[in-house]
Amino acid sequence: MSLVPPRISRRRLLIGLVAVLVVLGGLVWWPKPFWEPGLKGELTFSTGVRTGVYHRYGQLLEGALAQDMPDVKVRLEPSEGSQQNLQRVAAGQADFTIATADAVSKYRADGKPGADRLRGCARLYDDYVQLVVPAGSPVQSARDLRGKRVAIGQDGSGVRLVAERLLTAAKLNPHKDITPVGIGIDTMPAELEAGRIDAFFWSGGLPTTAVRELSERFDIRLVQLGDLVEQLQGSGSPARYYRAAVMPQDAYARARNTSSVATLAVPNLLVTREDTGAELTEQFTRTVILSRDGIGHQVHAAQLVDLRTAIYTDPLDLHEGARRYYRSVKP
Repeated sequence: MSLVPPRISRRRLLIGLVAVLVVLGGLVWWPKPFWEPGLKGELTFSTGVRTGVYHRYGQLLEGALAQDMPDVKVRLEPSEGSQQNLQRVAAGQADFTIATADAVSKYRADGKPGADRLRGCARLYDDYVQLVVPAGSPVQSARDLRGKRVAIGQDGSGVRLVAERLLTAAKLNPHKDITPVGIGIDTMPAELEAGRIDAFFWSGGLPTTAVRELSERFDIRLVQLGDLVEQLQGSGSPARYYRAAVMPQDAYARARNTSSVATLAVPNLLVTREDTGAELTEQFTRTVILSRDGIGHQVHAAQLVDLRTAIYTDPLDLHEGARRYYRSVKP
């Protein structure tokens, strides 16, 4: 015989069922990170030439991502630079990349495939445009490059864009008034050292390892480009992303410069596509911002990644996932 009256038992049973439903309902509506497993899968990050800052930054970021998203495999894909990086992301061959703002602007202005699908995650550090010559060279300005053999970067690189624009601003035809050499920073230093080129243009963070190492074994000098900034800025829409800048004398301590060097700089953007998952993009952006100091110990340019300016990804709209991150840390 039951010691509890049936009516009370049914009431308690009903109350118990309601309580269970409330608990289950609470679990269903609990924020996703509480009950969903972590991000899993594979992503591709298109970097740059192996001796450039883009690729080194990618290598260090890969380590930070491994800690924050241990179940996501990150594959680094070297490239020729900004233009190829944008092509890869737009075509779905890469998920994230770095590209200069002027390269993004040109890609969009030219109506390249998938340009409308590109989105920004963060404004990173600035690239400094560097014109490197042997220390004893007579070249004092880009205008003095007439008739010279000049490395201007590979076809898919951001440095090719800015080199051709600078030469045009210097009243030089980049295809006729110089002998253009289409190589990247991975081979430029050796070619200059061997005397097979007279100068090379490079656009990268300070200091760029390949340029620093060249300066330690061969006497070089960086040529000022400040006299071309105003004319370059007035040449069209993509050029508005260039700003006047100064390379400190100690950027390359072994270079034979007796003072700082006037040049121009352009911001780098972290880029993805609009269809990249919002949760993945939010976490990727978070890792980029929070890993600044750790990466900055080895890639000095990364120290300039700043939460206050990262949100300004013009000419690209912010990806929704990146927007979520910035909202979450807004004071």
